[in-house]
Amino acid sequence: MAAINTTEATARVPSGRMRRQRVEDLVFRSTTRAFAVGVLSLLGAVLVALAIGAGPAVRAFGFGFLASQAWNPVKDVFGALPAVYGTLVTSLVAMILAVPVALGIAVFLTELCPPMMRRPIGILIELLAAIPSIIYGIWGLFVLAPVLQVTVQPFLIATLGAVPGLGLLFAGPPLGLGILTAGFILAVMILPFIAAVTRDVFMTVPAMLRESAYGVGATTSEVVRDIVLPYTRVGIVGGAMLGLGRALGETMAVTFVIGNAHRIQASLLAPGTTISATLANEFTEAVGDLYTSSLIELGLILFVITFVVLAAAKLMLMRIEERAAK
Repeated sequence: MAAINTTEATARVPSGRMRRQRVEDLVFRSTTRAFAVGVLSLLGAVLVALAIGAGPAVRAFGFGFLASQAWNPVKDVFGALPAVYGTLVTSLVAMILAVPVALGIAVFLTELCPPMMRRPIGILIELLAAIPSIIYGIWGLFVLAPVLQVTVQPFLIATLGAVPGLGLLFAGPPLGLGILTAGFILAVMILPFIAAVTRDVFMTVPAMLRESAYGVGATTSEVVRDIVLPYTRVGIVGGAMLGLGRALGETMAVTFVIGNAHRIQASLLAPGTTISATLANEFTEAVGDLYTSSLIELGLILFVITFVVLAAAKLMLMRIEERAAK
């Protein structure tokens, strides 16, 4: 009888522990689910607020708002096309400039840099992300723009400007300020994000793969091309998309150097504007419901552009992972 009671008591202890663990697991899952739902609810609330605020402009201009270059607050005539064009083009220029440099930095830090210098250089590059955007804007306005005006832009006009078709992108006088300068600033700003992510991804490559490649006589460039890049392509794309998301929404630095002109010109040397720059320049001066609503609709458009770009990047990453798994 005593033996039976001892067995029952022993069975009750694990049973009680299991019930407690189930309760703790339920609380944990509910809490984390609440966090996820809270973020999605906040995202939805932002979207709804923007949609409500943009209502008057949507009713007044319809889809013509996206196709119009007009921006005349006096006559209450507004169009988003120049701002959308400037946002996309400056981000594209920034990606073209930043991604190769970031890849080169990551390759140097993981494959070529002396071990004692690897950490200090990495920290210095990451510190670029801590610099406020307005500091980048001031530096771009007083340092970068004059340098580009007297060196890079005249060179581009004299060389690429004479190429049929391509010359349209580098036509006109070297003003210093413009879409190209804004792209340079954005490239510097997103560089530490892409470089840091790419470096960390490169570090995940198993040492055995590198050593095996070197063991059969591969050079460093061959190891990077045939081993490191294929193994980490998903992470590289993810880091690039992180930088692109940063570039699409940048405000103050671009506002300083883009020229803030509400018109579309083929030349990258010409002044332009972005959605963020337009909002920063004009929101405090907006008078009237239609003016304010047009600016809010610009914010809604930027929200949608960023969401679509990042969603497309996520789908691309999923497809890359599926192909790699086959």
